[in-house]
Amino acid sequence: MNGLPKMETTTITEYTPVLIVGGALTGLSSAVFLAWHGVPCVVVERHPDLLIHPRLRGLTPRTVELYRQVGLEPAIRAASYASNEQFEWIAVRAETLASETYLPAVERGEVDETESASPCAFGAIDQDRLEMLLRERARELGADIRFATELVSFEQDDGGVTALLWDRRTGAEHALRADYLIAADGASSGIRQQLEIELDGPGLLFHAITAMIEADLTPALRGRRVSIAYLERPQPYTLLMAHDDAGQRWIFGTGYDPARQPVETFTDERVAALVREAVGLTDLKVTLFPQIPGTDRKVLGFAIGAQVARRYRVGRIFLAGDSAHLVPPTGGFGGNAGVQDAHNLAWKLAMVLRGQASPALLDTYEVERRPVGLLTMQQALARFGARMGPGAEMPLLDYAAVAMGYRYRSAAVAGAPDDDTPVRPRELSGQPGTRAPHLSVWRDGREISSLDLYGRRFVLLAGPAGAAWMTAAERIAARVGIALDAYRFGVELGGADGTAAHGIGPDGALLVRPDGFVAWRNEAGAEEPERELERALSRVLGRAS
Repeated sequence: MNGLPKMETTTITEYTPVLIVGGALTGLSSAVFLAWHGVPCVVVERHPDLLIHPRLRGLTPRTVELYRQVGLEPAIRAASYASNEQFEWIAVRAETLASETYLPAVERGEVDETESASPCAFGAIDQDRLEMLLRERARELGADIRFATELVSFEQDDGGVTALLWDRRTGAEHALRADYLIAADGASSGIRQQLEIELDGPGLLFHAITAMIEADLTPALRGRRVSIAYLERPQPYTLLMAHDDAGQRWIFGTGYDPARQPVETFTDERVAALVREAVGLTDLKVTLFPQIPGTDRKVLGFAIGAQVARRYRVGRIFLAGDSAHLVPPTGGFGGNAGVQDAHNLAWKLAMVLRGQASPALLDTYEVERRPVGLLTMQQALARFGARMGPGAEMPLLDYAAVAMGYRYRSAAVAGAPDDDTPVRPRELSGQPGTRAPHLSVWRDGREISSLDLYGRRFVLLAGPAGAAWMTAAERIAARVGIALDAYRFGVELGGADGTAAHGIGPDGALLVRPDGFVAWRNEAGAEEPERELERALSRVLGRAS
């Protein structure tokens, strides 16, 4: 795809504040988060329905926290496979699945540390199941989701974006006007290409085929519980990923050369032979299933690469998910980063559209999320090399730090340190630019996670002697016209010592953004708390103080 054609003048027949192009993980997550913030949006997806192929396996606790905000955590748990505690091996390396010896590809300690810093556990859910939940939740919240609808062309001006849409079922075209457009249209993003945004990174790494299979692999497993296996047979880069809890349905993937072996040459029997070699069972019965609704395509080809867009924003158009960053599957960072892109952008768009923040707040999306995109690409490459042979030479950071401890430095954070090295989850302690720490607190007679305080509003947390901060927050909220909740540890919030956990003294305070990141901190009180807090809030909102 070489971008999209230039849009011709046409009559606009429809308006929405936000148009989202792409109805997969990132696009549907964007719709859920925006609708939850009260922002109407339209999602257009060219495919007739959701893909059946699972793609992503596993949500980090941080990503589950984001879905917890919008009420999706119980549904995700109900739709998940066996929990990580039930898997003896979360991810392994081996010659074949039947090998006597497995080497861990993900250390149990890294998983335990990540989960201990969160009220949420890893989400063992495949992307196809998750997207069904997201579509349902987005529609419940009022988002307009349209499948079999394709973006034909677009143009933007100072006031918004005009998009020409094509209904693939009826053949009708019409123009839609939006204030903003989110390009969640994947790694080959036509929107990104038309905007002429260049990419940084090594580019293509290899090509892979995938197939959904049914086969009884229990003889190879011999009682071992494995979620993901990285195998050397029939060649490096071969993968088996469990698609049920019983060892019967799996996703199989292996490398191939499309110039010598087109996808069409991978017949059922040829793929079955590759699966037998990967598993290590010569007499294994293997059945393949279609992966795309309405087709009989059982084998799909993918280009595995590593690139990050140089820009995440051009005017009123934002890149999110794979359109902004393409990373190898090692580490499982890519899909999670896309959800986090969507979450970071949603609250900012909501505040700007309501007139509560300056449009300058939207500049912080790229400033905050592009470094995370680069980090996840680099760490996925490092794991790609460590697991599968020669790869990029770069330091391998702790998984827990990459998944939970990324930092933001932007105009929407006051006082962030210059060091942007990810923080280990157990070291999260209220530093500006980091995710606020999790601890159990009591509010209104009920035990909750401190993270449950965040979502649609800014939150001020103060020490037990912080009455002046409480008064300041009330006055500023009324004057500025935003929702600002305020709590004192040991007063409105009971339970653990929240002051120590958040790095403040009895008369200190910190401001937490709607996305749960610390925007500002005063460790030991102030002579003019109202003035100091208003200055910090004005900075975050892009207003003159």
